[in-house]
Amino acid sequence: MARSKTQRRSTKSPSVRVRIDALRQGMRKLGLSAYLVPSTDPHQSEYLPECWQRRPFISGFTGSAGDVVITRTKGGLWTDGRYYLQAAQELRGSGITLFKAAETQTPTKAAWLATQLGKGEILGVDPRLVTTAQVAEYETALGEVGAKVRGVDRNLVDAVWPERPAMPTAPIRLLAKRFTGETTASKLRRVRKEVAEAGAEHHVVTTLDSIAWLFNLRGADVDYNPVAISYAIVGPKRAALFIDPAKVPQKVAAALAKHVDLHPYRDFGAALQRLGRAKRAVLVDPATSNAWVARRLRGAKLVEKASPIVAMKARKNDVEIAGMRAAHVRDGVAMVRFMRWLEEAVPNGGVTEISAADELERLRSEGEHFQGLSFNTISGYAEHGAIIHYAADEESDVPLRAKGIYLLDSGGQYLDGTTDITRTVLLGKSASKEQRDRFTRVLKGHIDLALAVFPQGVSGIRLDTLARRSLWDAGLDYGHGTGHGVGAFLNVHEGPQSISVRGHVPLEEGNILSNEPGYYAAGAYGIRIENLVVVGKAAVGNGKPFFAFDTLTMCPIDTRLVEPGLLAPTERAWLDDYHATVYRTLAPHLAGADKRWLRRATRPV
Repeated sequence: MARSKTQRRSTKSPSVRVRIDALRQGMRKLGLSAYLVPSTDPHQSEYLPECWQRRPFISGFTGSAGDVVITRTKGGLWTDGRYYLQAAQELRGSGITLFKAAETQTPTKAAWLATQLGKGEILGVDPRLVTTAQVAEYETALGEVGAKVRGVDRNLVDAVWPERPAMPTAPIRLLAKRFTGETTASKLRRVRKEVAEAGAEHHVVTTLDSIAWLFNLRGADVDYNPVAISYAIVGPKRAALFIDPAKVPQKVAAALAKHVDLHPYRDFGAALQRLGRAKRAVLVDPATSNAWVARRLRGAKLVEKASPIVAMKARKNDVEIAGMRAAHVRDGVAMVRFMRWLEEAVPNGGVTEISAADELERLRSEGEHFQGLSFNTISGYAEHGAIIHYAADEESDVPLRAKGIYLLDSGGQYLDGTTDITRTVLLGKSASKEQRDRFTRVLKGHIDLALAVFPQGVSGIRLDTLARRSLWDAGLDYGHGTGHGVGAFLNVHEGPQSISVRGHVPLEEGNILSNEPGYYAAGAYGIRIENLVVVGKAAVGNGKPFFAFDTLTMCPIDTRLVEPGLLAPTERAWLDDYHATVYRTLAPHLAGADKRWLRRATRPV
């Protein structure tokens, strides 16, 4: 599970209150009674460059998901179950109320605003940060009480952010076909075909990972995400890429020129207006295209449909899957070397949550094609492991001791793949009965999902139950999804597929997802077991295609935390077979103490 790409920072409540007061002054000048500060950016990104991290700045909450609403006297933050503990801590003293969005009794932002605003009052929104569907939701709810929604082109948070970071300027690069498996020309042909079939001539692309995939480009504008701030328009004959020219090396520009016209990022709005004036048929994805884009396209025939790029990108080709397998071998070698080091170093003292994460990054960096981390490592000891998206900072960092449980969720970016792995490790000689029971139930859910065989057309919401069943049997559960899609040297969170209550998109061959059930005892410990899996054809099916998961992650699971009696024979067999595969795959790349440790860690249960 990926941790927030926003670095967790110390944000003292008084300064947050000062920022909110300054924001309210700006609201009063414009006659606004409320202002929306979403967690996203003009590209509807989940993870943002520092210059667009407005919600963390104004609220002090640094998780990757959550929107803030500020009224003249109140404030609210809506976030999901991954962040309840973190948000409660970071909002303390800010005057902002936490709304637990996943709970049925929690009002939506629109519904809450309808109770706070009255006739003639106005909610201000930055049209670049909300979709047209979101604007419509607010307009409907507020219209019932006589309130209105107004687009405010100048972001009010920027106006009170005196030291706001500048836009990033890192250069982009082309990713070779030996890593992508497909040329830009081929991808453009496929996209144009689907755009035409949808009844459109042009396709406006606003999401950064879709643009990176389409043009086989990678950037460094967002921490941990190899993307560049840009827009694109795919026309019937040529494509246009809107990006800061200073970020495009001459060789990259020359290679793109065969199929792509380059324009400054700032010229995107004018290009949209030209399409509108010409009354062109334009495919826009309503889930990711913001209200500002729709306004600039006024006059065009809008074909609102999911971007065909999203599903194409999620269906990994043979080259991408082979690259992901190779990256996971190197990542597994680093993990084994780390876990052996951890076992020896912790009893000697001096290892902290941060220093442990740093050591793992150092070991990963020795692997071929390593490009950096795929997210900010979650290194959580004891009670910190119960904070689902915890990230240690100088204030929270604690030493690891030779007792209790340590949760480590981490990943790497490699030219040939992206990894995301969680292991829960026993640091002492033994675990409590409760800890072994909870760990084994999480493991059973992980295995039951890994063993799933399902017909074509099945979506993640139906598979999610498999991972929770053993916990449910004991009246337990976890407050996050079981699996998210993962990119190939791209974003560690990728749609459209997921294994969760929101997983309504059918899984397809070539999809790569995480398998990560967990259990969290607040104030005590956390447990999560995560591998990445790829969807492939199953060896069953009576005339209808069936799918199964193939595990990519290669790293031992700590059997010292397992209660063997709770495992069914098929589950025990899976665990032993998995460990045999891990040893067979990684042992040739290890030597000495590391190889001996791996042999012990992969012994049959």
